[in-house]
Amino acid sequence: MDNSGKVLSGLIGGISSGGIKVVDLSHPLGPDTPMIKVPEGHGKQPPQVSLEYISNYTDDGGFSRWSKLVTAEHAGTHFDTPSHWYTGADLENADTESISVERYVAPACVIDCTAEVEADEDFILTEQYLLDWEQEHGEIPVGSWLLLRSGWGKRVGDADSFLNQDENGTAHSPGPNPEAVRHLIKRDACGYGTETIGTDHGNAGMFDPVFPAHYLMHEANKFGMSSLNNLDQLPPTGTVIVTPPLKITKGSGSPIRVLAMVPGE
Repeated sequence: MDNSGKVLSGLIGGISSGGIKVVDLSHPLGPDTPMIKVPEGHGKQPPQVSLEYISNYTDDGGFSRWSKLVTAEHAGTHFDTPSHWYTGADLENADTESISVERYVAPACVIDCTAEVEADEDFILTEQYLLDWEQEHGEIPVGSWLLLRSGWGKRVGDADSFLNQDENGTAHSPGPNPEAVRHLIKRDACGYGTETIGTDHGNAGMFDPVFPAHYLMHEANKFGMSSLNNLDQLPPTGTVIVTPPLKITKGSGSPIRVLAMVPGE
């Protein structure tokens, strides 16, 4: 067996023995999944997720159970391709059909800002915050995801709290400013992921450019993930995540089952 085969055997052995723990970073997808409310002037509202039985075992005279699923590409825990934003529209190999599959397996860094978000729901992830984190944990490695742990995933069962919009429709949730996003691009990160419903700060329309986690990241051929779960089970470094979206023709994104591999206890 060559070295590559030994590595793969070691991976399977590690998972079987518990030396490597697999963590599910996704929320269930269904009719209760909170859906983003698109700001006025930025497009149409997405449909609510729905499931309708096509056949339900012997109730319909058959043997199978399966359903019709109606959803949006960017529903629940989901993946954003570079083609999702107009700044990435002209990039090659930038949709769910054409992105190289090797890019769906990558290391991940986790930044814990739970305490800051508890104190201020409008917490802004800045470049200085990233630099301070790097002083302790080392530079964000090339090709890594940066995942923002905020505790927001615990709100997913209450759509109003999860969206957290005020009477004017402004959302109050944490996210990066343009300088932080540019820092990730400078580090050549794979993508940026968050527990909130979208990758941008709730009031990202106040930044220049607006919605920088979309505008800048996708312009730079980087990925996004939203509505992540269980980030509290990941260490700051040393995680590998697997993130393949559905292979939708020219898809701009997809609901996703994100799996993280971390050292076991």
